[in-house]
This record gives sequence, structure tokens and C-alpha cells, in this order.
Amino acid sequence: MLTLKTIRENPELVIKKLAVKNFDAAALVEEIIRLDDNRKALQTKSDALLSEQKKFAAKIGQFMKEGRRDEAEAAKAEVASLKEESTRLLAEADENNKTLEAKLVLLPNLPCDLVPEGKGAEDNVVVRMGGPEPNLPADAVEHWVLAKKYDIIDFDLGVKITGAGFPVYKGKGARLQRALINYFLDKNTAAGYKEVEPPVMVNAASGFGTGQLPDKEAQMYYCGLDDFYLVPTAEVPVTNIFRDEIVDTLPQKLTAYTPCFRREAGSYGKDVRGLNRLHQFDKVEIVRVEKPEDSYAALEEMVAHVEGIVKELGLKYRILRLCGGDMSFTSAITYDFELWSAAQGRWLEISSVSNFESYQANRLHLRYRDESGKTQLCHTLNGSSLALPRVVAALLEDNQKDGYIEIPPVLRPYTGFDRID
Repeated sequence: MLTLKTIRENPELVIKKLAVKNFDAAALVEEIIRLDDNRKALQTKSDALLSEQKKFAAKIGQFMKEGRRDEAEAAKAEVASLKEESTRLLAEADENNKTLEAKLVLLPNLPCDLVPEGKGAEDNVVVRMGGPEPNLPADAVEHWVLAKKYDIIDFDLGVKITGAGFPVYKGKGARLQRALINYFLDKNTAAGYKEVEPPVMVNAASGFGTGQLPDKEAQMYYCGLDDFYLVPTAEVPVTNIFRDEIVDTLPQKLTAYTPCFRREAGSYGKDVRGLNRLHQFDKVEIVRVEKPEDSYAALEEMVAHVEGIVKELGLKYRILRLCGGDMSFTSAITYDFELWSAAQGRWLEISSVSNFESYQANRLHLRYRDESGKTQLCHTLNGSSLALPRVVAALLEDNQKDGYIEIPPVLRPYTGFDRID
């Protein structure tokens, strides 16, 4: 979340920047400043009462020593009254601070100066494109048709077992999934990311730390008996490794594979068919914790790393810098990667690479010591490297031949086969 210091030092700038995200922050910023003023006033009153209590407490001992019992009793009564008032003030301050905290988490992260203005996907900026143009046969079909033809993904069986959005991968389809996961992890570890295997359920504190709660609560699967949430992305458990920590060594670079779970409430139509939008899917993530002065260089390095993986897969891609209206609540800047699905005639998002600056770190209480020994908030970053479903969709569709699907050369050591037929 934004720091009070950021909001108080330049509230007009906060309001102006959040307007880029199409968020009207004026009333909320005003309310936060009022609550913070009230917090300071209550603290001043509380300190004054405590000082008065100490004065009267000192007098009681002196009065008793001098035999001035009536004055001692009067002083005791005054101390009791002051304590009662202090208790009332502490309760008021606690309620005020809870309200202040609740208001603070309603403010999105500020977009950085590189973020273009815009309301939605149509205003995103194409940074660059690459990869070969798919050369499909005349009778090319979508991946859900190919999946049934070659018996590698069973969507109907997934509906039987669980429901829509939970496909069953079979035979070479399952082996392709495992191959992609291992390939992505190997690429990430070779680039210096340490592999971890985190839990796939997290507590509410973890969801709050990375900003999924309370903003995305409706999109998360909740296990009510134990008060756990199924992870929507490995970003949540991996970044929370550093919650409430003062990190001695920066940067920290981690990678993890997890299944991911998203309710995707309200999703329907052609955009959700097949692998286009699932409730459970596999994804490999990269996470970095950086000093503020290094985070944007780290962001460019992460974008280049993901681009290198996509290039090796031999698929047509583009990189977008998201406009303010299409960015997440927590991000300061986001680059999206999309693959071209020639069979569907549309772009498929496969990765988001984001810098959150200090927004997550403030919620996580994640800090480092600067050269003077003072603790400062870190910057956090993460990216999909990569999400599997739409990668698989594009691989199947763009590599379909006459009677088989060709496996990209870079994956063959992982799959153990060069075609699906």
C-alpha cells in the first residue's frame, strides 16, 4: 500500500497519478489525511495525559511521606480519572487507526511515469513484436479440436470430475505439460533464480501482503474450515517468504512452479473456450526483491529473460506496456506477453511482468538496511515464466501439420518425442 509519507507530502500528485489508472482518489486521500491528523491529535492528548499521571503519581508518594493523607487521596482520585480518560482515548485511537488502515488499502499503487494513459486493452502500447509467422494448413483448426482429435486433453472428463475449467491432460498432452514446466524452471535457474516449492494454500496475511486481499477476494478459492486460500499464482507464497523480514542480501531471485486456482467469476463466451481461460492451470513464476535504485533495471532484465524463452519456442509474440486502465491494483508498471493464435485469429496473453515498487513491501513489512544502517522498503517484482495453458494452445495450433503436431526442437529433450500424431 502507499505510505502515509507519500500521501501527505504530495496529495495532489497522488490524485493525479491515480487518475491515470482511472481511479478518482480525491475524497479518499482527503479522508486519509483527516484520519491521520486525528491519529496525531489523539496521540498528543494521550501523551499529555500520561505525563499528568506521572506528575500526580509522584505527588502521591510525597504526600504520603509528609502525612498529607487528604491530598494524597485527592491525587489518587485524579490519577484514576486520568487513567480512565487514557483508556477511552486509547480505544478511540485504536478505532481511528483501524479505519485509517482500512482506507489506506483501498488506494491502488501509483503508476510510474512510463505508463500510458488509457481506459482498457485498446490503449495498451506495443513495445515490440517477434517470432515467425505461422504457416498453417488450409484445414487448420483450434486447439480444442486438436486436443480431441489426438486425445491429449479431455475437457468433458474434467467437467465430470470437477466442472468446467478443469481439463484432464492425457498421454502426450500430460507429458507436454511436464516438459514445459521443467523447461521453464531450467531456464529460470540457469538465469540465477533459486527454485523453491511453496505451499499452494496461503493464509489471509499472505493474501494481504501481496495485494490479493481485499482487492481480489472474489476471484480466489477459499477453504473456510481452515481459513486458507488456494493460490491464484506462485507470486503470493513466494513473495511472502520475505514478509516481516529485513533482507541482508539483495537482490533475491526466486522461481517456483505451482498449480494456480482462479474463480474467474463472470467469464464467458469464446474467450474462455478450451485452454483460453481455466479455473486450474499450471504456471512457473519468477520473483525478485531489489533495492529501489535497481528495480527498473531488474524489470528490463526480467522482460528480456521471458522474451528469450518465448523466442526459443519459435512462436509469434508481442510485448505490450499496459495503459493505466488495464493495469492491476498493485502494479506500478506491467508488460504483457501475448502469443498469436493463427487458428483463432487472436492474441493470447501468456505472461505479465510487473514492478510493484514499494507497494507490496509496505504491506509485507519487507525492508533492507541502507548504507547508513537505516531500514528502507524494498521493491518487489514478479513475472510469469510462463503460464502454460495458452502457451500449449498456441503450440498446438501454430505447429499443426498434415496429420500431426510438431514439437519445437527446444522441447524435444524434455518431451522425448518430436510430434503428436
